[in-house]
Amino acid sequence: MRKVLLFSILLLLGLAASQWLPARLGTSYALAGDIVRLLTMVGLSFIMIRVGYEFDIDKSRLGQYGWDYLVAFTAASLPWAFVTLYFVFVLLPPQTWSMMAAWQETLLAGRFAAPTSAGVLFSMLAAAGLGATWLFHKARILAIFDDLDTVLLMIPLKMLMVGVAWQLGLVVVVMAVMVALAYVLLHRVRIPATWRWVLGYSVGISVFSELAYRGSKLIDESVPIHIEVLLPAFVLGCMMAYPEKNVDGRKTPGDSHAAHALIDTPVERRATTAVSAVFMVLVGMSMPIFWGETLGPGGATVGRVETTMHGAGSPVAEATAARLGASREVGRVTTAQPPMRWSEIVLHVLVVTVLSNLGKMFPAFCYRSEAHWRERLAVAIGMWPRGEVGAGVLVISLSYGIGGPIVTIAMLSLALNLLLTGVFIYLVRGLTRPLPAYGPEAAVQGAA
Repeated sequence: MRKVLLFSILLLLGLAASQWLPARLGTSYALAGDIVRLLTMVGLSFIMIRVGYEFDIDKSRLGQYGWDYLVAFTAASLPWAFVTLYFVFVLLPPQTWSMMAAWQETLLAGRFAAPTSAGVLFSMLAAAGLGATWLFHKARILAIFDDLDTVLLMIPLKMLMVGVAWQLGLVVVVMAVMVALAYVLLHRVRIPATWRWVLGYSVGISVFSELAYRGSKLIDESVPIHIEVLLPAFVLGCMMAYPEKNVDGRKTPGDSHAAHALIDTPVERRATTAVSAVFMVLVGMSMPIFWGETLGPGGATVGRVETTMHGAGSPVAEATAARLGASREVGRVTTAQPPMRWSEIVLHVLVVTVLSNLGKMFPAFCYRSEAHWRERLAVAIGMWPRGEVGAGVLVISLSYGIGGPIVTIAMLSLALNLLLTGVFIYLVRGLTRPLPAYGPEAAVQGAA
């Protein structure tokens, strides 16, 4: 567990830097934010290419993956639903409950609770020595589907905020094409897979995503084309072929064992650990500022919510957000919330954190024929870590003018989940080691 402890410390250092650096950097904050955001994208791309490279499916059992997708959908939607309902019926006054703007804003702000941080989860599980377990393989599938659902569900949310736009339809088409390529060309594209090449691919994917985003802003600044690097990086890893094997002097396609032999060397392990370590710092630095100005009289204070370094180039420009706010009343409900004292905010943060994690627990009731109940519970807990994707959702919320105590509570809840990642992984490891014999293995032992 030394790596888990190290990664947890790095997350904490990054979080501290996210609160300390902006005041020190001053006018250079935006540039530093862009650099951090791009480096975070590169790190996430590297991790997801590796995940895709080790990912394999049995095309004769596609029904199982359909079930996995449904399970992941609950993990992406239930936390969102729980938190949104809490925001509306607990934090907003009763007179706003029937207002469309209230639901629009809280649906978007509450979306932060949904996405599991795939990069953080995979790095932590691997550091805990769980990379070869059923838990890791199942968590990998569920976390990828979870983040895919997050991206897909953001599209109708954006439509609620800005209306129907061709850019959002284009994103759906691009995502569908990428998923189709991953399926048709699964481990058939023969390109180098060592860490230097993977890092180069990661830089290329991140630069392409950024150029597409910035270029689309020139066409329509209010609805830019924002293709997250998570999916294209994973798809590229899926398409990368395994090393060929020599059989009787003939080269034949490799298998997953050959893949592990290629990337499970001391050099590759050190490189992967280094990238994951830097990524942890960058994820912490991606958190928004939540300490600052006083809101409201009488000493009732809340933390000032600023743009995060992860999204210093926010998906919707402030000028456009102001225009949308003036024309569609976006941002008027949540920013009009009454002020809260810190004691109230802390209580709400704890409740929201519990609700968002309870929403991830459905996988614990599934896969009864595949795994012991402790493994199933460990998979559900393994889905708790949040990180860069949730922070990105909050940045989008800020860009639409959504604010007030709701966003402060969301920010702090995300930070708390981030800080507890090491604790979550410790619980997961405790649940899975040692495990009693289960399923066919138990039957064999009983017969003996």
